[in-house]
Amino acid sequence: MFRHDPALLRAFPSLRAGLVLVHGVDALTAVALEPEAFEAMALERLGDGTESDLAAIKAWRSTFQQMGLKPTQYRSASEALLRRLRKEGRLPRLHPLVDLSNAVSAAFAIPIAVFDVDRLEGTLTVRHATGSETYLTFAGEVETPAPGEVIFACEAGRAHARRWCNRQSAYSAVSAATRSALLVAEALHPSAAADIERLTETLADRLGGAGAEVTRLPWPQDPTS
Repeated sequence: MFRHDPALLRAFPSLRAGLVLVHGVDALTAVALEPEAFEAMALERLGDGTESDLAAIKAWRSTFQQMGLKPTQYRSASEALLRRLRKEGRLPRLHPLVDLSNAVSAAFAIPIAVFDVDRLEGTLTVRHATGSETYLTFAGEVETPAPGEVIFACEAGRAHARRWCNRQSAYSAVSAATRSALLVAEALHPSAAADIERLTETLADRLGGAGAEVTRLPWPQDPTS
C-alpha cells in the first residue's frame, strides 16, 4: 500500500515514518475528535518562540535545502500549520479527520499526509519524479512535477503530493464522500522514531474512540523493526 523508494532512504537515512489506516471516516464528527485540545498543545509548545525553533521543523528545513528548495518559500506542511496557528490562534475547519490530523501535526511539529484510499491506485511511493506524473491542484489546474522532485506517486502516474511534504493534491484529498483514509507521518529529527510512535498512537486512540476502525500499519522500511 505504501513505501519509500530506496534511493530516497539512502539520501535521507534519518527518515522515520508512521502509517495509520482508518475505515469509517464518514462516521467521524468534530465533536468527538476535539482538535482544539491539540491546537492548545501546539501553542503551549511554541510558547514565546516560533515554529523555526523546533527540532522537527529544523530537520525539515535542512531537508528542503538539501532538495534545492528555499525553506522560507516552500515549507513543510507541519511548519505551515504551526505558522498559521501562531498567527491566527486556530486552524481552519475542513473535515473532521483532516482537522484532527492538522491539529496533531501541529502539536508534534510533524507533517501528516491524509489520503482517500479509494483515490489511490496500487502502491503509493514517495520517490523522485520522472517528469511524466500529473498533479491536480485545489484550483483545478493540472501540473507536472519536474524530474527529480520528491513526490508521493501511485502506480497510475499521479502525484498525490509535491515537494515531499509541502502540498497535497486535490485528487486524493479527503471529502464528505471518503470512507477510508491512509495517514502518513514523516520526520527526520533525532527523536523522530519515538515521536512518530507517540503520534500514531495518539491518532489511533482518538480516532478509535470516536468510532472509526483504525489500524497502525508497519512502515516497510523501518530500520528498527
